[in-house]
Order: sequence, then structure tokens, then C-alpha cells
Amino acid sequence: MKLLQKKLAAYTVPQEAKAAGIYPYFRAIASEQDPEVIIDGKRVLMFGSNCYSGLVNDPRIKEAAIEATRKYGTGCAGSPFLNGTLDLHKQLEARIAEYIGKEDVMIYSTGFGVNLGVVSCLTGREDYIIWDEQDHASIIEGRRLSFSQSLKYKHNDMASLEKQLSKCDPDKVKLIVTDGVFSMEGDVANVPEIVRLAKKYNATVMVDEAHGIGVFGPGGRGVCHHYGLADDVDLIMGTFSKSFASLGGFIATDKEITNYLRHHSRSYIFTASITPASTAAALKAIDIMIAEPERQENLWKLTRYALDGFRQMGCEIGATTTPIIPLFIRDNFKTFAVTADLLKEGIFVNPVVSPAVAPHDTLIRFSLMATHTLEQVTVALEKIQKVFKAHGVIE
Repeated sequence: MKLLQKKLAAYTVPQEAKAAGIYPYFRAIASEQDPEVIIDGKRVLMFGSNCYSGLVNDPRIKEAAIEATRKYGTGCAGSPFLNGTLDLHKQLEARIAEYIGKEDVMIYSTGFGVNLGVVSCLTGREDYIIWDEQDHASIIEGRRLSFSQSLKYKHNDMASLEKQLSKCDPDKVKLIVTDGVFSMEGDVANVPEIVRLAKKYNATVMVDEAHGIGVFGPGGRGVCHHYGLADDVDLIMGTFSKSFASLGGFIATDKEITNYLRHHSRSYIFTASITPASTAAALKAIDIMIAEPERQENLWKLTRYALDGFRQMGCEIGATTTPIIPLFIRDNFKTFAVTADLLKEGIFVNPVVSPAVAPHDTLIRFSLMATHTLEQVTVALEKIQKVFKAHGVIE
């Protein structure tokens, strides 16, 4: 056995979980991703999706994707920098710029690629990237690729953020990067205070709205709009793979920044463009989210109901106020076992274990879609209470 294989062969956690019958990943879904899905021929309630708008199986979006495929084909066979820009891509960029309220927009092939390509190249060696310790992995990878000085602040701790800002050379660029809604624990960034500190220290602010769009703000425009601060946030990032029911991502900002990114951002220049189907799906999703505010209203009704239910049950749910509800287990193996037993009970949830979180912070991630019903949430609460009691998570 070669040295690489020998080294990697020591990693046996998946095999151990499989041997125990509790391996929770790569569960094959044989249907559309709706509030109910089919796994191994069995109908299961889906509480592990990121499609907060519930649009991923909407027939209008499907038809838009089909029509775009008929007109443009299945792919672009190149990056936007060269042969991969369609007039449809330009339409989507203009539509998002209007929707988010920024001068210009660039669309990337994935949301991960947005953060990787933007965070890694905007600042120089003498500049600073200041980031929340619970930022998404894509932000962290972008920061790691940058030559800039990296300063981490404690999660959503504005005193810690100011302490880091005070260390910076006032004449150098300071980029503050934060999730709007934190993807694992569901709490919301303190955007008003971040903006205030950015003004005080002449810093630039970038907010990742991947989990905020479709949930917060008028027309689902996100956390920055919810606070009325979209004009004060310099860069707003979003993904199409969640509420937009598609695949890809975008950065919305001013034209000086997009001009630089279009010619320097490697994950943009060297990745093939998103497909015509994905582009058309995202375009249609924007129209529906604006035209149907009742989706967002129902999502918040369900969220309040679920949060109350978990609190009454005695679950530890942290600081979440959003449709992302962490149910803390605080043990890797037990988190896997609970996930497996819930699937047997017909409830699909996601386990979050180390290294995604610290070992003592492992959790079940329960997330809601606008198309869930109160009855489905009630069933989930009952099943979770049953399984949690059996495993000693709650009394």
C-alpha cells in the first residue's frame, strides 16, 4: 500500500457508523424534493431541505427550465469569461441587481464558488479580512486562499469585532465578511451593529444571504433588506440552490468591484457557466417570491409553531429565530443514532457533527419549507419527542 492510501486508511469513522447501522449520509431520494420524499420506497417527511421558499418542485419553474433547455441546450461548454455568457445570463444579472438593489451583479456556477472567488481576491497582502468564527466553509476557504491578514472575531460578538477592527492599519482595506443567517445554528447576524462599526473604522461589509433570501425582507430579499441596510452593505452574496430552487450563486455590488472581479476572480473565470435551465429557474423563482408573499408568511407561521413546540418539549435550540432549528445532541455517535431512528420513523433531518461544528456542539438540523403544513410539522414534533426520549436527549 502506498503512503497516501496507508495514511487515509486510518480514517474509519464512516465504516464504523455503517457497521452500527447509523451512517446518515448519501441517503438516496427517489422523488422530487417536496415536504414528502420517497426513500427506499417509503414516504418520508423532509425536514432537511434548504429550499425555504418551497419552490423546488413548482411546475412554473420546471416549465421555465424546460423551455430554456429547448432554446439554449443543456450547457454552455465554457466559462462566462469566454464563450459561456448567454443573453439569458445577462437577463438574470439585471433582474437580481434590481431585486437586491445594487448597481451590478455577477452570477457564478455555485454559491461556494462565489465566496471562494470573491473573498480570495478582493484584498491584498497589506489588507485585512475580518470574519465571524461561524462563517460558512466557503468563506473560510476564500479567506485561506487570500494573501491578506486574517482576523477572526467571536461569533456575533460585536465587542470582539471592534477589537479586531481596532488592530487594523486605518489606511488599509478592511473587509468584514459574515453570514446573514448562520447555516447550522440559524441565528441572525447583527447587521446594524456591523454596519455601524464598518462606518466607524472605514471598513467594507460583505453579507452572505444564502439562508436569508426567501426568508427575510420584503419579497424575500434577505436580512440586509429586513434591517433596511442593503444600501450600507457593500457586497451581498446569494445562492440559487436554496430559495431560488436552482443551482448557482451571485454577488451584488457596485460596478467598480464587479469590474475587478470579472477579470480576477478565478472561480468565475475558470468555471463553466450555470446551465440555461438553472438560469431560467432562478429568474422564475424571483417573480414567484415577489408575487406570492403568502409563501413567506406561511414559512414564518410554521417557524413560530415549531420553535414553540421544541421549547415546550425541552429541546436545546440555541439562539435561532429562523426556519433553521438546531436540536443540540452534543455527541457525535448519538447524533448519528438519532438521525437513523428518525428516518425509521419517517422523518428526514440532517446530522451536523465535527468537524462541521465542535464535538461538543453536535446537533440535528431541522429546517422548514413554506410548503410544509402544520399537520406535517406536528407529526415531526411527535416523532422527534419519541426518539429524543428514547435516547435520553430530553426527559
